[in-house]
Amino acid sequence: MIAVFNILRKPLRLLILPLIALALAACEPVALTNMNGSKGPKVDSSKPIPVALLIPRGGSAADNLLAQELENAARLAIRDLGGVQIDLRVYGTGGNAGTAGTAAAQAVTDGAQIILGPLYGEAANAAGNAVAAQGVNVLSFSNNPSIAGGNVFVLGQNFNDTSNRLVRYAKSNGKDKILVLHGQDLAGQLGRDAILKAIAANGATSAGTVDYALSQEAVMSAVPRVKAAVESNGANAIFLTTSSASALPLFAQMLPEAGISGATTQYIGLTRWDIPPQTLALPGVQGGWFALPDPGATTAFSQRYAAAYGDTPGPIAGLAFDGIAAVGALAKSGKSDALSAARLTQGAGFRGASGVFRLKADGTAERGLAVATIRNQQVVIISPAPQAFGGAGF
Repeated sequence: MIAVFNILRKPLRLLILPLIALALAACEPVALTNMNGSKGPKVDSSKPIPVALLIPRGGSAADNLLAQELENAARLAIRDLGGVQIDLRVYGTGGNAGTAGTAAAQAVTDGAQIILGPLYGEAANAAGNAVAAQGVNVLSFSNNPSIAGGNVFVLGQNFNDTSNRLVRYAKSNGKDKILVLHGQDLAGQLGRDAILKAIAANGATSAGTVDYALSQEAVMSAVPRVKAAVESNGANAIFLTTSSASALPLFAQMLPEAGISGATTQYIGLTRWDIPPQTLALPGVQGGWFALPDPGATTAFSQRYAAAYGDTPGPIAGLAFDGIAAVGALAKSGKSDALSAARLTQGAGFRGASGVFRLKADGTAERGLAVATIRNQQVVIISPAPQAFGGAGF
C-alpha cells in the first residue's frame, strides 16, 4: 500500500485510497433470500459438538494468512471451554462465494450444528442461504450489516455499533449538533446512514452532511463547504467516515487550517485513528474521538495468541475466538436448543477476544467499545468499555 503519510512532508500530496472500514464486505451487499427464523439443531452437550469453520484458505496469500490466524484463534478458544468439547471441522472457501455455499452445505451434511465464518460478505450470504433450510445458524466474520438476518449473524464491528457508541458519548458531553463528512462511495454512504441513524436514536441533532468524491481535488474543495455548514448550522462536532488510508490525513490538516478548531468543534472518527500508528502524529487528530475494542481484553488475547503461535494476531483473528466462546458458553447450559437463534441472542452476551459482545435479533453484533482520544500522539481512553451487558443470560 502506498504510504499516505507523505502528507506530513508534502502537504498536498495524497493518494485517495478506498475506505478500509468495510473491507470484510468485499462486495456490494447482496440481498438475502430464503432466510427463515431457524431454531437450530438439537445439541447433546455430553458429546463433542460438531462446529464448522469456514475460512478463506486456498485464496490469495493474504487470504491464506487470514485463514491460518482464524483457525489458530478458534483452536485457542477451544482450550478455554472447560467441560465442553468441540469437534472443529475446517473448510476452505478460497474467499469465493460459490465455494463458501458448497462448503457450508457439505459441512451440514457432515453433521455440523453451527457454522463459524466465512469471512467475506458475499460468501457469508451464500453460506447462509445454503443451510437455511436445515435450520443451521451462521456466525460470519463479516462486518457488513447488510447481509445480517435470518440465520446469518455478523460478528465484525459495524458502523451502526460504532456510531451509536460515539454519538451517545458526544451527546452526553455537550457535542450534540453533529455534521457528517463522508465519501461518495458505498462505504461512505453506509457510514453516513449509520451516523444519521445514531443521531436520531440518541436524541442528538443533525447539522447536515457534506460529501466528496475520492480524489485529492474533491477533498480539498469539500473543506470550504464543511466550514460553511459548521457556521450556518451551528455544528459543534464533525463526524468523519474516512480512514487513515484515505482522506483523513488531508482533512486532519486542512480543516484546522480553514479555522475549524478542535477546541470548539469536536472531531469524531468512524474508523480507528490509531491504525496505523503513524496516524497518531497527525496534528489534526489530536483531541479527536474514536471507538475501539476493550484494550485490556485485546492485549490479553494478543499475548495469549503470541505465546501459543509465536506471532501477533491480525485484527480479524479474534472473531473466530469469539465464535467458539459463544458456542462454548451456550453449550455449558446443557440445553438441547443451545445453538438456536433465541439462545444466541440472549441479552447478557458473551466475553470474547476483545471484550464483551452480544448478538442481536437483526443479526448484527453489539460490542462493548471504549471511546478514546489522542493526546500528545498517544491514545488515551476517555470512556472505558463496559464489562457486561444488562439482560438475561449468563
